[in-house]
Amino acid sequence: MSNSFERYQKRRLRSSYFSVILSIALVLFVLGVLGVVVLKSSKIANHFKEQVAVTLFLKNSVSKSQSEKLVASIKKKEYVKSVVFVSKEAAAKEFSKDIGEDFMEFLGTNPLKNSIDIHLNPEFITPTKMKAIQKEMSENAFVVEVLYDAPLIELLTQNIQKISFWVLVIAGFFTLIAVVLINSSIRLSVYSKRFTIKTMQMVGATKRFIRWPFILNSIRLGIFGAIIASAGLTVVLYYVAQQIPELELLANKNDLGIVFSGVLLMGIFVTWISTFFATQRFLNLKTDQLYA
Repeated sequence: MSNSFERYQKRRLRSSYFSVILSIALVLFVLGVLGVVVLKSSKIANHFKEQVAVTLFLKNSVSKSQSEKLVASIKKKEYVKSVVFVSKEAAAKEFSKDIGEDFMEFLGTNPLKNSIDIHLNPEFITPTKMKAIQKEMSENAFVVEVLYDAPLIELLTQNIQKISFWVLVIAGFFTLIAVVLINSSIRLSVYSKRFTIKTMQMVGATKRFIRWPFILNSIRLGIFGAIIASAGLTVVLYYVAQQIPELELLANKNDLGIVFSGVLLMGIFVTWISTFFATQRFLNLKTDQLYA
């Protein structure tokens, strides 16, 4: 009879642990997906920003060597990602291709100018910084005009700010839900052992001595849950990457490392803090309150 009861208790304990691990894994999986969305939204925003170019039109008197020196000096600027020199001959060919006819045949001359296309680092593509860059480049003696699409920059900045705000709000909301769900699972797990906690306390065990095994056990459950969540996240990311390769989900190993590390740390931290407060609550209860 005693052995049957012990087996029943062990099965019940394993079932309880499994449900806690599964709950933690599901919640951490959702957080991992949100983490990927947050990181990729930033990458996508940067991708669009990097397509914006600042074009410097050079004076006709600027020689080839002077143009090369100007390009070399621009490349050293902290805000520059890439620089491309476009000769007026190349620009004329491209323009003729776009309009479908050779415009120089009836003009008799090439009215275009040599130019330099500058692509900037994403963090510098804001209305204020772009105006400052335009002013700086305009002061160069070789430059006759500096052009960029100011309305596009304004619209791009506003839309990115709106999207980033709502992505962070949604991520914060789901993070709060995740913490609450994990906390509830841990509290239920500790609740089932409230009489054991009170018995140990009554025989003279200190709060720290009683609390520590529960915390260690919950941390282990959190780690197991994080491993399962990471495995599920890996499968989903691999599948989506195969279906939509343009997203380059698996290209940046650092971003993936941040997401998986965040999932693991979240699993450890939330289970630790939840167990601490759950055990503390039952340690502070009186014996007659355990039945409430």
